[in-house]
Amino acid sequence: MTSLLRRRCYSSATSACRSVADTLCADLLCNAKQAPPQIRAQALDPDQLHRLSRTLKRPSLYSDLPLEEQVPANQLSGRPVVDYGTPLPPGYHLAYFTPTSHNNELGPDGTDLAFSPPAPFTRRMWAGGRIEWRKDHPLRVGTSLATETSSLVSAVVKRNRVGEEMIIVSVEKEYRNGPGEGEVSLVDRRDWVFRETLPEGAAEASLAQQEEGQEKRLGDEEIEAMLPSKVDSNDGPILRTRDFVQTPTSLFRFSALTFNAHMIHYSRDWARQMEGQRDVVVHGPLNLINMLDLWRDSQQGDRGNGYAIPASINYRATAPFYVGERYRGILQAEGGKTAVRLWGIDGKGGSRVGMMGDIVN
Repeated sequence: MTSLLRRRCYSSATSACRSVADTLCADLLCNAKQAPPQIRAQALDPDQLHRLSRTLKRPSLYSDLPLEEQVPANQLSGRPVVDYGTPLPPGYHLAYFTPTSHNNELGPDGTDLAFSPPAPFTRRMWAGGRIEWRKDHPLRVGTSLATETSSLVSAVVKRNRVGEEMIIVSVEKEYRNGPGEGEVSLVDRRDWVFRETLPEGAAEASLAQQEEGQEKRLGDEEIEAMLPSKVDSNDGPILRTRDFVQTPTSLFRFSALTFNAHMIHYSRDWARQMEGQRDVVVHGPLNLINMLDLWRDSQQGDRGNGYAIPASINYRATAPFYVGERYRGILQAEGGKTAVRLWGIDGKGGSRVGMMGDIVN
């Protein structure tokens, strides 16, 4: 799929004092208004769901639906691994409706260019978003022609504390079990941040700053001392915790499942030399799924509770997680919602939140 920005929209309102980023945002929005929504159709293949569960190291799709027990019998009988009609677990739609761009239509870093601004804003990161589920009309395994309808919502310029410009692009995606104007199953609003290509030498300087004083890889006991406690804190009772360590294999598999060629997730050289990251970066969508699974596992009686599908999640990514580094998910009750935080080491002898979300039942 090619970028929306293939022709330039000119406006009499264009000002000479407008920054390059402001102009690119205006062009993106102008082209989006002239183009129809982007629609993809795909079968919700149960085998894709099984591969995702294997990648996540989850033996069961739901508490009373073990995948491993079904596989041998189903392979012999020809039945699907997961029964048709089973609701898709929250977040698992991210393994479907994958990009369809040709190789020569991808960005230099392997990213899909749909809804992307052009150079110099080439460095993309998943920034956060919001998902709302329609519990009465969930996406279902085996649906032969589910649809995804994508529209650009906004493109705005933000500046950080040192004045660096970045473009925040928000896209809204509606999912249905069938084509046309059928009932919406979920609405997924995603925010991406695009930063400028790093100038020569900037990546090396960033790495030197991150790695200053780090002479060895931290051991388990040292990491445990840095991460938040697994017991209740002043922020509220802890419902559940889980530690994660993503390997090169798990990141490669998730990239393959989502047809995501973004090199920051599998090329250490690219991550370090072009992005200034200290190692390969864990996918934002993978962390989002793990947060939702942590919440889902805290619910009693999946199938008796509408398969434990929440009403909504608001989430935000604040710092990257890296391959091979342990990080911790903590689920806490906060008023009428459930807060989930992913904590990792900050490279400076402490810990920091890398992703946070608020889930409403």
